[in-house]
Amino acid sequence: MEKTYACHVGLDVHKESIVVAVAEAGRGPVAYWSEIANRPAAIARLARQLCEARGGELPLFCYEAGPCG
Repeated sequence: MEKTYACHVGLDVHKESIVVAVAEAGRGPVAYWSEIANRPAAIARLARQLCEARGGELPLFCYEAGPCG
């Protein structure tokens, strides 16, 4: 059975910050969500907010890999 996700989350990761964009499930448009601190607590808070906003359904995360990651 194929796993489905509530939304797709793109992360543009920088040393001090992360820019977050979200695309709803299906073929929804990509929209800017926020810019957060590049800290574990901020990332955990983001994941909780995204899950809660979608009734507990899981988001799928990806990040932009650069030359160091």
